[in-house]
Amino acid sequence: MKTLFNSYINTFRGLSEEIWWLALITLINRAGTMVIPFLSLYLKEDLHFTVSHVGWVMSAFGLGSVAGSWIGGKLTDKIGYYKVMVHSLWATGVLFIGLQFLNTFATICLGIFIVMLVADAFRPAMFVALNAYSKPENKIRSLTLIRLAINLGFSAGPAIGGLIITGLSYAGLFWVDGITCIIATLLMIKVLHPKKAKILDVFEIKHPVSAYSDKAFMIFLVAMALFGIVFLQYFSTVTIYYNDVHALSELQIGIILGMNGFLIFIFEMPLIKWLENTKYTKLALMCFGAILTGLSLLILNFTSWSGVLIIGMLLMTLGEMITFPFSNAFAVERAKKGNQGEYMALYSIAFSISHIIGHNAGLQTAAAMGYNATWYIVSLIALICAFLLWMLNRTLNSKRLL
Repeated sequence: MKTLFNSYINTFRGLSEEIWWLALITLINRAGTMVIPFLSLYLKEDLHFTVSHVGWVMSAFGLGSVAGSWIGGKLTDKIGYYKVMVHSLWATGVLFIGLQFLNTFATICLGIFIVMLVADAFRPAMFVALNAYSKPENKIRSLTLIRLAINLGFSAGPAIGGLIITGLSYAGLFWVDGITCIIATLLMIKVLHPKKAKILDVFEIKHPVSAYSDKAFMIFLVAMALFGIVFLQYFSTVTIYYNDVHALSELQIGIILGMNGFLIFIFEMPLIKWLENTKYTKLALMCFGAILTGLSLLILNFTSWSGVLIIGMLLMTLGEMITFPFSNAFAVERAKKGNQGEYMALYSIAFSISHIIGHNAGLQTAAAMGYNATWYIVSLIALICAFLLWMLNRTLNSKRLL
């Protein structure tokens, strides 16, 4: 047991102090983001929106995310990642607090759009900061540590969120989310100010390549958008499915979602360190992760036994643990060819597009055709994603596409 524990601890060795601070800031911020997993339920149960209306609100969520990621990338290349991160964090906190006072379909759509526009400007800046604060040989593990912080916060957030909803109301979630964003801002100003932080990986690009002309990266982004459509079902359609079909309460839903984050916190770093030492490429591993994620939804059609929800969550968690760290690392590596902000903004936008399409398409399909048909369709999308990644891997290995 001691050997196992030491082996686990060793996977964290060698990471810079700045990466640890960035992870803590992310943890504080993400722990408060308990509104997001319950957003579709909040709109349906508290504001009495129809499933169709919930789908359109989630599309506004995605549109704001696309706009925010694009603007964040542009601002990162112009004024630097630090200013973008600080202003995005505190403004998001204020906006989340204000969001609870909106209650009509039109104002909710506009409010969600603005919140996500400001909030997701943070993402490309954070990726560029992570690249600067990490030694080249530690990039994947640094990315994984940030994901661990996200998922540790996410494992606590939904469980606490379920308790808050049960004991108080949905309004409490907005206050907690806003306040934690502001706390994260204050911590960042304290510990990661440019005068204090140490830059470990600096490189100058004399003739940057446009991300839009990088064919391999464009194909990769399409695959990631498809993966996002599948993955994001767990944060809209699946939560309503848990409630409608299996009659789970908000607290039970929060515990299942929290299990996902807890398992990632415990197992992802050792898994990634082990996978790094295998013969498989990043793209091949992502392909396997996409298949597992699709399978996690497909098996929901096999039985009405509620235990299948746990099995599905375990499969999705494993798929997520494999796909996201290696996709992040692939994007960071490609970004060294051009403007980092532009590359990382497009990477973020791929998932923002998933928000636009995925939530709405899943909810509309479930409303029109039922959950069984929805899971079959989404599983097919996962298979197409895996095929694209497999073909891209073969092509890059044969040097036919650069």
